[in-house]
Amino acid sequence: MARPRQALLTRERIVAAASALVDAEGLDALSVRRLATELGVQGPSLYNHFATKAEIVDAVADAVVEQVDLSVFGRLEWHEALRAWAKAYHAVLAEHPNIVPVLAQGPGRRPAGLAMAESVFGALVDAGWPPARATHIGALMRYLVTGSALGSFALGFDIDPALYDQYPHLHRAPLLAAHHEAVDEGAFELGLDLMISGLMARQEIGSRR
Repeated sequence: MARPRQALLTRERIVAAASALVDAEGLDALSVRRLATELGVQGPSLYNHFATKAEIVDAVADAVVEQVDLSVFGRLEWHEALRAWAKAYHAVLAEHPNIVPVLAQGPGRRPAGLAMAESVFGALVDAGWPPARATHIGALMRYLVTGSALGSFALGFDIDPALYDQYPHLHRAPLLAAHHEAVDEGAFELGLDLMISGLMARQEIGSRR
């Protein structure tokens, strides 16, 4: 029997299958055995492309980051680019919430993650921010974007009204769940607005000294 012209297994196919599994069932569902079953291959064959499960998880995380539009950097003013990027990143994470805990740890050695960090940091330095302060801003933006994607604030309250009898200011908390998307998005937008406006004001004050 002639050998197939294309390999049955590629890194891209493995990452796509792992990404779909993580999106559907979470990180705990991902194992080499389960992934091999999904791909219709034997488990050891995956190790021809990835040495460990951790490498597969890293590749899944990087594939998500690759979806974030970085073209705004160098094209828009730093504050406009920062806002547009944060919204784009937030939107991508909303589509892949199960991988957020991995991304929240930082880029590590992941190429797309490092390219994103380079774009953000470089744009801030080029705009006149000292490297140390640009680092702080990059970290602050990561806290906002990944933190907002780690879980829903509005869904963090129980819907049992009796629970809040002893908390007079929380009597409407059970209603939050029904409006969780609006609450969580509104909080992210408010945080982003305050951060950007605050940074612009800080830069303006600094330019006067």
